[in-house]
Amino acid sequence: MRPSPHRLRTARALFGALLTALATLAALLAATAPAQADTTICEQYGSTVIQGRYVVQNNRWGTSATQCVTATDIGFRLTQADGSVPTNGAPKSYPSVFNGCHYTNCSPGTNLPAQVSAISSAPSSISYGYVSGAVYNASYDIWLDPTPRTDGVNRTEIMIWFNRVGPIQPIGSPVGTASVGGRTWEVWTGSNGSNDVISFVAPSAIASWSFDVMDFVDQTVARGMAQNNWYLTSVQAGFEPWQNGAGLAVNSFSSTVNTGGTGPGNPGDPATACQVTYATNVWQGGFTANVTVKNTGTTAVDNWKLGFTLPSGQRITNSWNAALSGSSGAVTASAAGGQNTRIAAGASQSFGFQGTYSGSFARPAGFTLNGTACSVA
Repeated sequence: MRPSPHRLRTARALFGALLTALATLAALLAATAPAQADTTICEQYGSTVIQGRYVVQNNRWGTSATQCVTATDIGFRLTQADGSVPTNGAPKSYPSVFNGCHYTNCSPGTNLPAQVSAISSAPSSISYGYVSGAVYNASYDIWLDPTPRTDGVNRTEIMIWFNRVGPIQPIGSPVGTASVGGRTWEVWTGSNGSNDVISFVAPSAIASWSFDVMDFVDQTVARGMAQNNWYLTSVQAGFEPWQNGAGLAVNSFSSTVNTGGTGPGNPGDPATACQVTYATNVWQGGFTANVTVKNTGTTAVDNWKLGFTLPSGQRITNSWNAALSGSSGAVTASAAGGQNTRIAAGASQSFGFQGTYSGSFARPAGFTLNGTACSVA
C-alpha cells in the first residue's frame, strides 16, 4: 500500500524539524567548545604548538622519573614532576614555552634567529604560577650566538630568575647588581661547560611582568658576553625544578621580536619615525584603549601596521577603526577594510579597542610601526 501524501508531508516535516534541532545543537556545542583542548605531554622531549606561534616543550634531561606538562591555550602547567636531583648540581629539566628555535624545533612564523643590531624591540609578557613544597627556579632564558644557528647549544645564555625556592644558586659567581627594565637585579656570570651564562636574579619573587628582552641583551653586550653582530635565536620561559614541582605554571606568555623595515611579522612599507599616544579608561576587570599613531617622519607610510604586545592577563573583546590580528599577547593593528592605508608625513591614524584584564592593569611595553620602534607620548 502506498503511503498517503499527508503522511509523507508529516514525515518530511518531522525529519526537517529533527535536522534543524541537530544543527542548533551543533552550533551550541561549537560556540561553547574551548578554542584549543589542553594537551598533556609526558615524552622526554615532547612538544606541542599553542596560539599557532609558540612551542611548549617537556624537555626532561636530568632524571628518568616521569614528568608531564599540560599545554593550555596561552601557557602550560607542570602536572607531574616525579623524582629529585642534588641541589648543588644541575636541575632535572626545563619545561618551557618558547619563541624561536630550540635544537631544530622552530616555532611557527618566528623571525628568529635575528641579528641583534637589526632588532628594534622585543616586547614580552609573562605570568607565573608558583607552588610550595618544591625546589625550583622560574627562569626566562634568552639565547645568543655568533651565527644564526637553529640547532645545538648557543654561545651565551641569559637567564632571568623571576623566583627561586630552596638552596639553589645560578651558575658561576655574583659580580654585582644592575638596573634593567626599571628593576634591580643581582648579576651572576659563569660557564656551565657548554656555554657562557649571565643570570639576572630578582631579590624577591616576580609573579608577572611585561618588559623588553633587548634591555637584557644590551646589558649582556655591554659586559662583553655578546656582540651586536650576534644573533638572538630564541626566548624561553619556564621552570628548572630540582625537587618535585607539580603545579608550577606559566599562566600566559607572549613574545614579539621587531626588526627594522619589513620582515616576518612586520609587513608593510618601512616607517621612518613615529609617535604613539595610548589613552586608557580602566575599571575593575575591564578597560578601553584609544590609540593614535603619528608619522613624525618626512615621508608617507603606506600599508601601516602597528605592532604591540598586550601584558599578561589582558584580552581584546572588540575594536573599532582598525583590523586587529590577535586578541592577546602579540597584536597587530592595520587599516580596516582597506581604507586609510596611508599615514602622510605629519599625519595620524587613530583606532580603539575594549578588553578585559586580570591582576593589575599595565600598558604595552612598546609599539612599532612597520617594524620601527615608536616613541610613546
